[in-house]
Amino acid sequence: MLGCEHAWVASAALMVAVRNEGSLAVTDEKVNEAMLRTRRQAIAAFCGLTGVCGLSPAIGACFSVLLGASCPRNRETAITMRITARVTDAMSSNAGPSCCKNFLRVALKEAAALAHEYLHVEIPADVSRVTCRDSHRHPHGCRREKCAFFRPESAPGA
Repeated sequence: MLGCEHAWVASAALMVAVRNEGSLAVTDEKVNEAMLRTRRQAIAAFCGLTGVCGLSPAIGACFSVLLGASCPRNRETAITMRITARVTDAMSSNAGPSCCKNFLRVALKEAAALAHEYLHVEIPADVSRVTCRDSHRHPHGCRREKCAFFRPESAPGA
């Protein structure tokens, strides 16, 4: 339910989805670089330590690599910052208690929209049929009906 592995999954999934779409040249080196950057920032309890879920820098790392962002490159860096802000904003509506599985789905859906907007890449991201089957496992209690992925009929004992 909780853990850094969700950020690692997000960065790998996004980079491979962009590569598979075919419009951009995404090499193994670029995928590995995004993963390395994610590993450096998505650490245990990152959300509590910094106020930002590790999924935001994971998505940011992907766009940074894809756009070639770096300190001297104003436009690319500004776009990457806007992207991480939008991903953070999308996830913030789903907090209380935080759920990395929810955040992962929300972040990837937002990342797909941002990939279309900034990279002109079409990534399917329909999460309307996604059903969480882990509500009973959340250590801090599931948000249940407040979560877009909770289905009462899928909860244990239903």
